Amino acid sequence: MSTTEYAVEIQQDFLERQAKAQPIAAVAELIWNGLDADATRVDVDLERDALGEIAKVIVSDNGEGIPYEDAPSLFRRLGGSWKKNGLRTKTLQRTLHGQEGRGRFKAFSLGGVVDWKVVYRGTKGVFRYDISILESDIRHVRITDQTPFDGVPGVTVVVSELKRNFTSLNPENSIQDLSEIFAIYLKNYRDVQIRLVGETIDPATAIAGSWEEPLAPIIDDEGKAHDVSVEIIEWRRQTKRALYLCNERGFPLSQVEARFHVGDFHFSAYLKSTFITQLESNNSLDVAEMVPALVSAVEAARDKIKGIFRTRAAERARKVVDEWKARKLYPYEGEAQSHIETAERQIFDIVAVTVQEATPDLGETSRQQLALHLHMLRHAIERSPTELQKILDEVLRLPKRKQQELAQLLDETNLSGIISAASLVSDRLKFLHGLRIILFDFDAKERLKERTQLHKILEQNTWIFGEEYNLWASDKELTTVLKIHKDKLDPNLIIDEPVKLLTRKRGIIDLMLSRAQKRHRADDYEHLVIELKAPKVVLTSKELTQIKDYALSVSRDPRYHRVKGVRWHFWLISDEYDDFVQSEIESGPDRERRLVNRGPNFTIGIKTWGEILDENNARLQFIKEKLEHRVDDGQALAYLQEKHKAFLEGVLVEDEEVPVADSAESNEPQMQPAAP
Repeated sequence: MSTTEYAVEIQQDFLERQAKAQPIAAVAELIWNGLDADATRVDVDLERDALGEIAKVIVSDNGEGIPYEDAPSLFRRLGGSWKKNGLRTKTLQRTLHGQEGRGRFKAFSLGGVVDWKVVYRGTKGVFRYDISILESDIRHVRITDQTPFDGVPGVTVVVSELKRNFTSLNPENSIQDLSEIFAIYLKNYRDVQIRLVGETIDPATAIAGSWEEPLAPIIDDEGKAHDVSVEIIEWRRQTKRALYLCNERGFPLSQVEARFHVGDFHFSAYLKSTFITQLESNNSLDVAEMVPALVSAVEAARDKIKGIFRTRAAERARKVVDEWKARKLYPYEGEAQSHIETAERQIFDIVAVTVQEATPDLGETSRQQLALHLHMLRHAIERSPTELQKILDEVLRLPKRKQQELAQLLDETNLSGIISAASLVSDRLKFLHGLRIILFDFDAKERLKERTQLHKILEQNTWIFGEEYNLWASDKELTTVLKIHKDKLDPNLIIDEPVKLLTRKRGIIDLMLSRAQKRHRADDYEHLVIELKAPKVVLTSKELTQIKDYALSVSRDPRYHRVKGVRWHFWLISDEYDDFVQSEIESGPDRERRLVNRGPNFTIGIKTWGEILDENNARLQFIKEKLEHRVDDGQALAYLQEKHKAFLEGVLVEDEEVPVADSAESNEPQMQPAAP
């Protein structure tokens, strides 16, 4: 049998790029070639040597083969084949996968020699011939003469001189991968059979569910719009989660490296668009991450995928939750009354169901024990992520891997962020409500004469003076500096001293609250200094002149005057001020912020408690309305007592027999002012 040699009319480096592919992808391309030739069956076999290692990869099909007269042009040139002009196979009119003829060269990623044994039916009968290419001489194709053959058409591809023992091709490692690649095709064409070492690839039996979602079109550089959709297939068995870039017919051309935190769901996703086909034709798909339009589509697909599996998780959780409700174990009653309550319940459902799935013994515990665990989880979710983590780890002993998966899932649902943000706002609203009560509303104001009580509470809540002061902390050196200059105000002024149990008969004193914040550079500091005047002190020109003199003195302290990045903020707080101070505020550098003076490195401001509380409530009002937040006197005072009990001794007492207005809905202990 004679052989004719043909030169491949393409550059060497281009061929070499085509010959670089992952083993599964290379085998998949050989299978696609058979399917595009109208094969109804494709077999992949692994021939082993005496040591049991894979020596040859053999892919055979019962397709129509390659007509002898077409072989030279098909192998000599990439592109321009009959596939390019049609979207369907010649006989069965099935959807085509390949168009450019590149896939056959991916076989060289497996071995150095590739032989095609071709049988086809011509006008004068059935013939066979061979095609051979050596990787060492990849630009030359050798085709033998054809001879009559007594058999059925088809092509057998033999890849030999393998580069290594490809264990990834063993059925236990590759069945799932090939199922994912050919899932959509095999779903559409039930008469097609693909077998790997005798084992049939049947995605239908492994598919738990599938969805297809449209995405926003991609507009290419020429202004042409390309439709985009993503098809998601959920698998029954564990597999890696993959996102395939596919042509518009759903045939994978490449794969995107992506991590998805969707619990223990296993899936494959197929992003489909003519734009991806266009990138493949331009040989640009290998740098897909550098194509902004495609990156945006990938991100949109990710969002769709996450949404689908969040819904799946909710459906699965709902069944478990419905069982808990039927057994009266669910720790919530009635319907959620606000957005925050809805979010809390969603978080609880996810956490509780995850815990039960990861710890099956939990479901077998007694009714009382399960109820206790569920109530603990609810309490932890409402309190803080730290407390939830502690219960999952120390009490329920959730495996670390499951804890990490759960943390990632909750992080991506945004529900944790909603609850954390809402809890912060809720706590601040309760703090403001309670602070207003003890400052103004009843006799507790008279009991709050020891300003070191109020002082210590404010140390932990500097945000009420402005959000920019939220994270400031005590600074001993700053306190020392202030003490050196306090004679400018009052030698008896208390500056950041520990709480003292002062007698009820002692007069009310002024005190200074100081805070500092280090910025991002070594010489970049901001200092917050607040002077709290005694209740009922009306601020006049005297107090205003004192604070200005003090501010100038402190801001020029020799410890700081050589440091360029130091800024000072001084606030004078009292219950009210006279007309002179009012005029100073109105003519000051920033009336909205109540600033009366601003220097190169300092500001001086004046406020009453009423102004501070009103400004904070106004800032939080919009969020309060959106969260449908409600707080009564009892809840507010209970919050203050819980958070600042050490500093409210003698100011608030528990008295369950004395109701507080609108407290019927609250389960918190009720507080009222201590008796004189």
